[in-house]
Amino acid sequence: MALIITSPLRGWAAPLDSVPDPVFAERMMGDGVAIHPLDDTVCAPCDGVIVTLHDSAHAVSLRSDEGVELLIHVGLETVALNGRGFTPLVAAGARVLRGDPLIRFDLDAVALAAVSLITPVVVTNAEAFTITRRTIDRAVGACEELMALEPVAQAPRRWSDDGTVIAQTVTLRLPHGIHARPAARIAECARGFAGDVHLVLGDRRGDARSPVALLALGTRLGDSVVIEARGDDAEHALAAMVALLESDMGESAAVATPAPLAATSLEPGQIGGVIASPGLAMGPVVRIDRSAIAVQREGAGVTVEREALAAALVEVGAGIAARIATGSSQVAAVMSAHLALLDDPGLASAADARIAEGTSAGFAWRGAVHDQIDILRATGNAHLAERIDDLIDIERQVLAVLTGTPADADAAPPGAILVADDLLPSQLVTLAASRPAGLCLARGGPTSHVAILCAGMGLPALVAMGDALDAAQGGTTLLLDAEAGCATIAPNEADSTAFAARIAARDVRRNAARSNAAEPCHTADGVRIELFANLGSVEDAVAAAAQGAEGSGLVRSEFLFLGRDSAPSEDEQHAAYQGIAEALPGLPVIVRLLDIGGDKPAAYLPFAAEENPALGQRGIRVGLAHPELLATQLRAILRVRPIGQCRIMLPMVASVAEVRAVRALTDRLRGELGIADPVEIGVMVETPAAAITADLLAAEADFLSIGTNDLSQYVLAMDRGNPAVAAQVDPLHPAVLRMIAETCRRGAGAGRWVGVCGGLASDPLAVPILIGLGATELSAVPGFVAEAKAIVRALTLAQAQAHARAALDCTSAAEVRALARAFAESHT
Repeated sequence: MALIITSPLRGWAAPLDSVPDPVFAERMMGDGVAIHPLDDTVCAPCDGVIVTLHDSAHAVSLRSDEGVELLIHVGLETVALNGRGFTPLVAAGARVLRGDPLIRFDLDAVALAAVSLITPVVVTNAEAFTITRRTIDRAVGACEELMALEPVAQAPRRWSDDGTVIAQTVTLRLPHGIHARPAARIAECARGFAGDVHLVLGDRRGDARSPVALLALGTRLGDSVVIEARGDDAEHALAAMVALLESDMGESAAVATPAPLAATSLEPGQIGGVIASPGLAMGPVVRIDRSAIAVQREGAGVTVEREALAAALVEVGAGIAARIATGSSQVAAVMSAHLALLDDPGLASAADARIAEGTSAGFAWRGAVHDQIDILRATGNAHLAERIDDLIDIERQVLAVLTGTPADADAAPPGAILVADDLLPSQLVTLAASRPAGLCLARGGPTSHVAILCAGMGLPALVAMGDALDAAQGGTTLLLDAEAGCATIAPNEADSTAFAARIAARDVRRNAARSNAAEPCHTADGVRIELFANLGSVEDAVAAAAQGAEGSGLVRSEFLFLGRDSAPSEDEQHAAYQGIAEALPGLPVIVRLLDIGGDKPAAYLPFAAEENPALGQRGIRVGLAHPELLATQLRAILRVRPIGQCRIMLPMVASVAEVRAVRALTDRLRGELGIADPVEIGVMVETPAAAITADLLAAEADFLSIGTNDLSQYVLAMDRGNPAVAAQVDPLHPAVLRMIAETCRRGAGAGRWVGVCGGLASDPLAVPILIGLGATELSAVPGFVAEAKAIVRALTLAQAQAHARAALDCTSAAEVRALARAFAESHT
């Protein structure tokens, strides 16, 4: 029996194709009918429950008793009215009957303010229902038939189920919530079980097998997510999912994205933007336009279209797999997320349902993808919205195969500045082979996959530049300053000459630094400063050696422990540490003991819920609470040959007792292993307690190393993972610098060297200040080692000390940075 949906308004019924908005006209939201309203009251088109009522009251969705999900959107771009002219008459969750009033609006006022009054009425779960009859091109009254629907038969899943659902709540520890990479891992885990697994956040529910459904949950760090499992393997499925979701899946180990910077003042002819990848570039503009791919609606038969879509998915998947195999680690990470989306069962089933209705494979695929895009947009999560490009990317790749459409521009002259409204990750991977000089995008964001790829490639990039970028026509010279956050189109000769001189001077400095990278690091007056590198793998160690690193001041051992279901064995750890030591022969290698807890939990370690994880079980506290885990890691480090090359460093120390406990355990293990030679044990200074008692800690430890990332957040009482304050957590704040100065003073007084291994050691503006404050060792990212050596060689210790004293007298981080920029310019 057909399900009847009645018109929510009196007016003129029209096909969705007539709506002047591609979101509705192209059925990205679903199928339905549009109404030109002649009345001011929206009423319920069926019996059901209100699912959502937008804060602006311009849109309402409801679910019928039969499961039909409907969206009624009054006018176009009416969200911008912020509720003006609209009066809600119901609330989300309310039970309504056909004809009940839902929204009242001022017909005249909204008509004058909106782009159009046309009101789409859309079935948003079109994969579950087919419209068999619709009223269009004629007048329709409120509560008259608008559409007739028939449910689509769904093939049943074959698995044993006694109806029992088991559930557990976890606190999400992913820094950015469930985005593409974690979603792919969760889906992979869920597919390993026969039963049914869902994730629930509030009133949102997502199939764990579907990365897209997981993205649509709109999760954030700290959300309480309920995992539900049913079926004969429900207990095993639940345990595996809990272990995975209680970890950070390695996301916290990634380098944090710097706070986006935009130009604060612009000269005439300049366009501002957000820095996605820093650097300078100058070259001719090459515009990359994304051509439209037309698809026909009607198919050539269900079997033909299903086979066509299956073949296209296989072909595109093979291409993505090839990029994973041959690309860099950043490319592989992004492409792996694309492969997970391509394999998403939700997309496949939604496309198949459309094909069953008689549409072409291309039309069905486009509709399935855009349904999910709209769900992501509706979450309001800016980070997830940037993942929409990944969906568009796989949509276009599949459509290009289905239609035989040539790929978008895949080449540009070397040294060109790529300019586009937006760019897809696969386009950038292809275009990068032409060695462009830089990238400017009108849209996009600093945490998008394109931005991540640019940073990994060292390609200067600005995003979110807006419509002003339209002025950058092909062939025009453009100066891209991704240090100040602006671009100059068609510069005059004087500006071009000056900019070219900046680039040349930067290149000369970098080349000179690299040519002398292997030389030991001394200040201009002969004071020895050791330049080490922070490492997270054997590959990092090889890169650091090539840059002239004099050792490693920080090996992040978490790379062995995170993103897995059990702790690594002693032999596995030993092999990794030995590999790093052999990549840096004869040089010190400082291994930080496992630093998990807080924002970096491991799935296999039980952590009770903590109101403030940053102040709970973290760092060495976790190791001491799990002595066998700690002993295994210590044995793996002690076994590295030659003995003593690998030193041990304790994270998140707050007391002398912690140092004594680890030293006692290390000495016992040395005895068991027959090691007579001493092994150095150091302390990371990351807490105010450690900084202010550095002299006491130095009496027990062999060295001190300052971790500026955590020290900054604890000194400033600002969570560096909280987007509301993260941009203010600047380690050049005078309060942080004074803590660093006190640590250096107290450590030196106890006869111990003090280094800096936090992010501040990789900031060129900070290097002179750190040397002036008393640091005698800096451990930076591998790619900055050679440049850091050059900065140190250009200074005398007296100059650095005077500069540091001036920095300590500043009143803000901004003032320190201004001082540091002036100092850098005078010493270049």
